[in-house]
Amino acid sequence: MRKALAFLLVAGLLTACTDEPDPGQPVGPAEPGTLRVLAGSELADMRPVLEEAAKATGVTVKFSFTGTLEGAEALASGSADGAYDAVWFSSNRYPAAIPEAAKRLGNQVKIMSSPVVLGLSSSAAQRLGFAGRPVGWAEIAEKAGQKAFSYGMTDPSASNSGFSALVGVASALAGAGNAVDANQVAAVTPKLTEFFSAQALSSGSSGWLSEAFEKRAQDPAGKIDGLINYESVLLSMNAGGKLPEPLSIVYPSDGVVTADYPLTLLTGANDDARGAHQRLTDHLRTHDVQRRIAETTHRRPVVPGVELGARFTQKDLLELPFPATRDAVDALLSAYFNKIRRPSRTLYVVDTSGSMAGDRIEALRTALVGLTGADASLTGRFRGFRNREEVTIMPFDTTPREPRTFVVPEQDPRAVLAEIKSFAEGLNANGGTAIYDSLDRAYTVLAPVLAKDPDRFHSIVLMTDGENANGRDFAQFQTGFTGVPAQVRQVPVFTVLFGEGSGDELSKVADMTGGKVFDARNTKLTDVFKEIRGYQ
Repeated sequence: MRKALAFLLVAGLLTACTDEPDPGQPVGPAEPGTLRVLAGSELADMRPVLEEAAKATGVTVKFSFTGTLEGAEALASGSADGAYDAVWFSSNRYPAAIPEAAKRLGNQVKIMSSPVVLGLSSSAAQRLGFAGRPVGWAEIAEKAGQKAFSYGMTDPSASNSGFSALVGVASALAGAGNAVDANQVAAVTPKLTEFFSAQALSSGSSGWLSEAFEKRAQDPAGKIDGLINYESVLLSMNAGGKLPEPLSIVYPSDGVVTADYPLTLLTGANDDARGAHQRLTDHLRTHDVQRRIAETTHRRPVVPGVELGARFTQKDLLELPFPATRDAVDALLSAYFNKIRRPSRTLYVVDTSGSMAGDRIEALRTALVGLTGADASLTGRFRGFRNREEVTIMPFDTTPREPRTFVVPEQDPRAVLAEIKSFAEGLNANGGTAIYDSLDRAYTVLAPVLAKDPDRFHSIVLMTDGENANGRDFAQFQTGFTGVPAQVRQVPVFTVLFGEGSGDELSKVADMTGGKVFDARNTKLTDVFKEIRGYQ
């Protein structure tokens, strides 16, 4: 069970009929009438439907949430065996391409669907001339290359929506009429580079991406024109009433990749789980429940005879082919991170105070070293430091220490990654804890390089195991934040709770900077650092 948890970067739990348990705990042993499901985190919005289903069928669903690659890795490694009865991802296409994962996939029942499309603010759609007419991915890519608009998208190694978007765009731009293969990736890379040059926001989850977009929509300095996401997410955002103007949904005329959400029994599930799976899927595919799913989640019904509601303005969609082999998908992911997308500039502000001595400083060393290529797992391969990335590590204790910057080259990054590894292994713990002096220093380091080279994804990671004890306090930092250059204030700070770190203050730091809090108190720091990579 402990091994299974190591793969869960988003360790959340959801019970269909009872209050949510501690998200740091496993879903527990097999129980009659309970289906333990490893799922994509976006399925949290199915809770009302599953609560009703539990009353009708006697089947309670216990979710443990994970990302695309984590789920495939858990299946392939066997760590999901015995820990879960079923998996429920937006698609089984990627795990089905890995023989060791595919052999564990049993009965698959499609429950609902949602295409990955482009949502643009109404004014942006009008400005681009996209409103009211067919638009293909090639035209979207041309406008993106001209920087005529900006958009956000989830990390394709962390979220199914970003993964589907990358595959869909690549297949459409390849123009071959069949699934893009490993050999075609190099040929389509220039077009993809043009397309992704307009990406202004990355995220490890569809939920955080939509929340960040809504916040930025209220701020002219940080406003983004659109999102590539599930149709269901975009429709939910329009229905939520938090946007200053609605999103206009663009359904590319040359095709989309659609999530079909198969609730999939694992081959090792026992007879009780098999019966529960049958009862639950039969119930979820009834006409009334299909309509209820569409109303609740804005996903499309998949059962014949259930009409699409008026919200689904585009009824018939062309489905793009999906790569049939893991080699093709892996080649596409590698090209995306190392050649195609805008490079990152990442600044790690890490606590090396005396309280970090022993296991804690060793955990920090291991987490940083894992990002240099030492982590050979499937997730480790795509969450490490990437070619063209600029990485700065600034330890702090009683005062901020001298930052060290590493520039990972576009070709043969091994020597620089070895330097980062050596630096991380040399971190030692002593002294006090100057959190806010160190964060201020991070802004001082970042401001001139951001002004000189703004065309990157920028982020700060702040990790501490204690409360502030030296230098300025949070109130003083908060007051001084208004004096930080506007461009630098837009850089999200991802805070990491570790040990006795102040959750209240770190949450406020994340909120005021547009970042996110990550909890490493009950999860391995290595896994948390990998999870953060989806946002950088």
